[in-house]
Amino acid sequence: MVTRETSSYTGASLIRVIRSTCLLLATSALAQQSSTPPVEQKADDKSIYQRGVEMYQSKNFVTALRAFTEAATAGNVEAMLYAGTMNANGEGTAVNYHEALTWFRKAADKGDGQAMCDLAILYYRGLGIPVQYFEALRWFRSSASAGNSQGMFNLGMMYHDGLSVPVNLKEAFKWFNAAASNDNDLAMNSLGVMYQKGEGVDVDYAEAMRWFRAAASQGNVVAMDNIGTMYEQGLGVPKDLDEARKWHARAADVGPNQ
Repeated sequence: MVTRETSSYTGASLIRVIRSTCLLLATSALAQQSSTPPVEQKADDKSIYQRGVEMYQSKNFVTALRAFTEAATAGNVEAMLYAGTMNANGEGTAVNYHEALTWFRKAADKGDGQAMCDLAILYYRGLGIPVQYFEALRWFRSSASAGNSQGMFNLGMMYHDGLSVPVNLKEAFKWFNAAASNDNDLAMNSLGVMYQKGEGVDVDYAEAMRWFRAAASQGNVVAMDNIGTMYEQGLGVPKDLDEARKWHARAADVGPNQ
């Protein structure tokens, strides 16, 4: 068994990309602060947006989407993100990537780092538009520069996999490290893999285990499996098959998160 690289957002199945990674969801939509400086909004826009959130949380998606679209049309950036996500997920409407792209672009044009990341995914996956790795790279880079940890992680994956740029493991490491410093568990696991394999850095099993543990502490299933493999093979730790089985079982109990 070998340690597994964390799946990039861009490489995961569509529904996981939309629901589990860069694109925002109900309660996680505002988990990562927008890079846009606070802008005073009309109370009406805010109240419409808040109504949308309440409707979304009660799973009244049709009404929620109507409210978000109204608030987004009035310039509410958070509502733009919800409107884009719901169109991409087919919540309250049929899946409409073109509409999702429109709202993500509007929010990205206002400087929102999360929207930039979401827009990049659509370009990478060719959702509503032809696949364009260069555009994906450009928007991931903008998202990362805006401080979005998910954008940082995906930018690292672009350099790691050589998509629209030559493979550059040192640059990949730099962006994984930046994302991990912002508590991105996917990046933490990727750093562990790079240390374990000696990709762009010297092999360092102790560092690999440190990053795998950090990612696992945030519930990252792939990292849990990788810790099991380290114990299984005695990499940086004494070989311990019981401990290996414990970590593999823990990963299986939690279930896939990538």
